[in-house]
Amino acid sequence: MTENTAYQVLARKYRPETFADLVGQDAMVRTLKNAFEADRIAQAFIMTGIRGTGKTTTARIIAKGMNCIGPDGTSGPTTEPCGQCEHCTAIMEGRHVDVMEMDAASRTGVGDIREIIESVHYRAASARYKIYIIDEVHMLSTSAFNALLKTLEEPPEHVKFIFATTEIRKVPVTVLSRCQRFDLRRIEPEVMIALLQKISSAEGAEISDDALALITRAAEGSARDATSLLDQAISHGAGETSADQVRAMLGLADRGRVLDLFDLIMKGDAAGALTELSSQYAEGADPMAVLRDLAEVTHWISVVKITPEAAEDPTISPDERTRGQAMAAALPMRVMTRMWQMLLKALEEVAAAPNAMMAAEMAVIRLTHVADLPSPEELVRKLRDTPPPPSPGPDRGMPSPSEGAPAAGGGASAVASARTPTGAGAGPQAALATDLDAALARFPTFEHVVELIRANRDVKLLVEVEGCVRLAAYQPGRIEFVPTDNAPAELAHRLGAALQRWTGNRWAVTLVNDGGAETITEKRDAADLALKTQAEEHPLVQAVLKAFPKARITQIRTPEDQEAEAQAEALPEVDDEWDPFEED
Repeated sequence: MTENTAYQVLARKYRPETFADLVGQDAMVRTLKNAFEADRIAQAFIMTGIRGTGKTTTARIIAKGMNCIGPDGTSGPTTEPCGQCEHCTAIMEGRHVDVMEMDAASRTGVGDIREIIESVHYRAASARYKIYIIDEVHMLSTSAFNALLKTLEEPPEHVKFIFATTEIRKVPVTVLSRCQRFDLRRIEPEVMIALLQKISSAEGAEISDDALALITRAAEGSARDATSLLDQAISHGAGETSADQVRAMLGLADRGRVLDLFDLIMKGDAAGALTELSSQYAEGADPMAVLRDLAEVTHWISVVKITPEAAEDPTISPDERTRGQAMAAALPMRVMTRMWQMLLKALEEVAAAPNAMMAAEMAVIRLTHVADLPSPEELVRKLRDTPPPPSPGPDRGMPSPSEGAPAAGGGASAVASARTPTGAGAGPQAALATDLDAALARFPTFEHVVELIRANRDVKLLVEVEGCVRLAAYQPGRIEFVPTDNAPAELAHRLGAALQRWTGNRWAVTLVNDGGAETITEKRDAADLALKTQAEEHPLVQAVLKAFPKARITQIRTPEDQEAEAQAEALPEVDDEWDPFEED
């Protein structure tokens, strides 16, 4: 009876056995090679990085390199272990007596570290070094770390420590300072795709480049995740795997259809966007995954807009790259940032909603609704290009164009036509001017405008109008003013918009360069300003200000003010005060 070889997952079958097999970590490999060649091997190493980048594998390779004796049994420490001697074979199989691996996630206490401290004094049984590999070292307790410090700083010559962790910030600084640290990087997409192609070829599996790109993107730089997904994809495709099969396996929506949905949202086509979302949902796409894909597309297009070379990502197909570049050129950054913020909010809502699809549909409706809203610049441009409202007629005290330039038949006829009632054939323009004149008649002076602002309780606008507006000219519906130095840049726009909102009529608010009067605040505070100026001219005050340059006059109390305060605080006089010792 033939014994079948047990199946081994690809992540273990193709685990690197030498530094040459370790992909994506060139800087660390170069440092370790130089250290081994110069015989400058540290007493402790710590490997950090995300999952699946080779931390534990690197620790085993270092252990093999330090204990390898070569096929002939005479070699010293090397960065190219032979993989054939008894030490290399036992270490890779995890059964070497002098290379001890400990999982700090399950052995976190000081008692577990005490076992290590007590055993370091004994020399290695058969190997050159006794090596302790502690995985997930950040899980050790504070007492365990403290117990390890002395041994870690001055270990025996035959002892080496190798730590691995995914959360380097949880490792105490006192431990980090005693170790040689290596940060394992995420594996670049190009390197990852080449690795997956090599493994699939060795396994005799046919898998498309687009499918490998999807696996690489889903792995997020982790070699173990990528090989595990490749293992699953080969089984899913039964030897020949396409991008659609991998997409279905990962639960992803078609990238092209995600771009279609993104395009419909940006065009403001709510019906089309909802239809596309429903179609993807019917085909098995998760609403949360669809919104995440939309957020990913938004981020990618924004990055491409800033750095066009980002479009050359090998995990992006040529068709996606072309569409993304076109969208990046057409969509303004303000729209992209607004889309990003709304998608982040939508993801929170979908995660918390009792029905994810309903929440996703409401999010898509909101996104399409705001897609065609004009930007602030476009609104300002429209307001600037819109002609101002017609000026009031001559009965309001303002000359009409007909009065300034009489018609050929005589000025009287022109004025008469301007004053002709609507029912007598004056036309819609005259009726509109009459209605506008009547609507604005409630605001004959600028003080009435200020009272309107006060009545609507817009405190911010009221303070700015009273303190920053030097009125140059006013007529109902039209305001011209010179702004003060501290006036907000958008004051004229906000004032005009507020007045139009409250009165229902357009107000032309214009900035001019000269001719402005004092602000309302300046008029109100004129007496205080005069008193302050008089105080500043006093020799004693000038001496104080000279001695203390940063001093300011904050309050002035005149003799009249002091007398008024004294009278207010004085007790009332009693006409006939009662004396208890006076006899009746």
